[in-house]
Amino acid sequence: MEDSSHVAVIDVPGFVADLKDHAADHGFHVHDERHFVETYSLRQAWEVDLHPEDACGGPLDLHLALEVDPRVMLAFEDRVLSIPEDEDPPDEYGFPLLFTWALPPLPHSPDLLVLATELAGIGGFELPLEVSAIDSFADVTDAPERTLTTIARVEVSLTRIFLGRELDVLCDVLDRCYNVSEYLLERAPAWLER
Repeated sequence: MEDSSHVAVIDVPGFVADLKDHAADHGFHVHDERHFVETYSLRQAWEVDLHPEDACGGPLDLHLALEVDPRVMLAFEDRVLSIPEDEDPPDEYGFPLLFTWALPPLPHSPDLLVLATELAGIGGFELPLEVSAIDSFADVTDAPERTLTTIARVEVSLTRIFLGRELDVLCDVLDRCYNVSEYLLERAPAWLER
């Protein structure tokens, strides 16, 4: 009789737990974690809320999200099972890891072009950053309230997770995330001043 049990080649929950520990080693405090599974497609998402250790009181929110596509996972597993045990799988498969920074509505919004340029210098090629703003109006006669969002998207390599090397690569990314957080926290009081 064939054994129909299936053991995943990659332990994604274990990787997320290691990533949270690694974030703590890089000066972050983890607040919350959520895991979602889409019933139709079986896509999964792990979400983690964290802050620099000295900024748990706000005003900055940092949200980390790992998106897992089951088709990519299955394709990677098929590839791993089709090669000799002593051979490393090709580095062709990955999951997106997103970092999202958000601040409350800002009475004194910074110049978006200047902000994007300065953050690009902090993020570098390893952490490409996008800055966006949304203006909302409580009443048509009110001045707009601007909310800033900064997003970074990096690709997590399944091959490096499989070989136990991905967290080493993410060291620089987490350091840059910390520097982005510090930059925003240093400037937030002036932007939030009423």
